Amino acid sequence: MIIMPAIDLKDGKCVRLRQGRADEVTVYGSDPVDMALHWVDEGAQGLHIVDLDGAFSGHPTHTDTIRAITKAVAIPVQVGGGLRTDEDIRRLLDVGVARVVLGTRACVDPGALAPLVADFREQLAVGIDARNGKVQIRGWVETTEIYAVDLAVQMAHIGVHTIIYTDTATDGMLKGPNIEGVRQLCGRVSANVIASGGFRRSTTCGASPSSVQPTFSGRSSARRSTKRR
Repeated sequence: MIIMPAIDLKDGKCVRLRQGRADEVTVYGSDPVDMALHWVDEGAQGLHIVDLDGAFSGHPTHTDTIRAITKAVAIPVQVGGGLRTDEDIRRLLDVGVARVVLGTRACVDPGALAPLVADFREQLAVGIDARNGKVQIRGWVETTEIYAVDLAVQMAHIGVHTIIYTDTATDGMLKGPNIEGVRQLCGRVSANVIASGGFRRSTTCGASPSSVQPTFSGRSSARRSTKRR
């Protein structure tokens, strides 16, 4: 299993939100490029970056910072947060991002994804964030009546190669991921599933279903980075 450090960007800084709440922010670094290089030095094989300001506002706000990161590192970088238009997707791919992650758009306008999947193929992933099994959108501030498993099945049906599943109740809590939720998702789709949220040590990863692909470690990684600097 591959561990991909997650770097969440807010107001130009590297942060973590407790359960995705914008009012519960911990700052772990003021230089995102330096943080990315740190994880390369630690042996990271990929980075997952979230534009939190973009997720809340509905349009990307850290494109320049993301460009600087992709130029500074030689490992794949995938990015999500605020990607609501086709132009948003193309702009990030143009600055060197290996894969973009659509969340809100995939939920509110799933019909638009089929042509995008055909155009971008494995460069496009869908992020499904859920609490109590139901999908959350727009920076996790809105909970829908759509079940995560049902959305995952729909996305896999239209050809999405990779689904990133986050249980928002465990994210940033360091108490372990929702293994049962991940297992249910893996049991219903043939797409690659990436687990995110709550991971804090390698033994937690070992409890994940064998079909899970790379796992994101956000707050746990950030805390270790802060301690080692």
